[in-house]
Amino acid sequence: QERLAKLVGGVAVIKVGAPTEVELKERKARFEDALSATKAAVEEGVVPGGGRVYLDAAKALDEIEAEGDVKVGVEIVRRALEEPTRQIAENAGHEGSVVVSRVKDSPPGHGFNALTREFGDLVAAGISDPVKVTRTALQNAASIAGLVLTTEAVVVDKPEEEDEGPGKTPPM
Repeated sequence: QERLAKLVGGVAVIKVGAPTEVELKERKARFEDALSATKAAVEEGVVPGGGRVYLDAAKALDEIEAEGDVKVGVEIVRRALEEPTRQIAENAGHEGSVVVSRVKDSPPGHGFNALTREFGDLVAAGISDPVKVTRTALQNAASIAGLVLTTEAVVVDKPEEEDEGPGKTPPM
């Protein structure tokens, strides 16, 4: 009963150790991220990961009949919703646009597993995202986009060009 009470009460002590301080900080940060994701998942549930839900959300844009600037805006949002899946694929060494197209054509809940580099049921493979994280990401992106659209000027840092000289590995 004591163990059950601890589980129900949410009390746990998890010790994080490592041979060096740098590794300890890294492991602690990873643990804190995992804990936050777990709490978010408990609060609002989970959805298939890998950017699949963003691709599903993009389907709603097909119903919008728009012209001119509004049509351009809809296409920008559509492209932005495809970007997480595209980036995951490119990070795994695949062509992002090909993976996005294939995931769009796959059954609901199916997508690209970057670890195994195969397509399949994401939830069965343990690839999921907390609903809270997915929802707030979309809300924050929409908020920032609205802010940028209503701003007359934006100052940003110029991206540095990376030298792909001898001994440097080109990005994947």
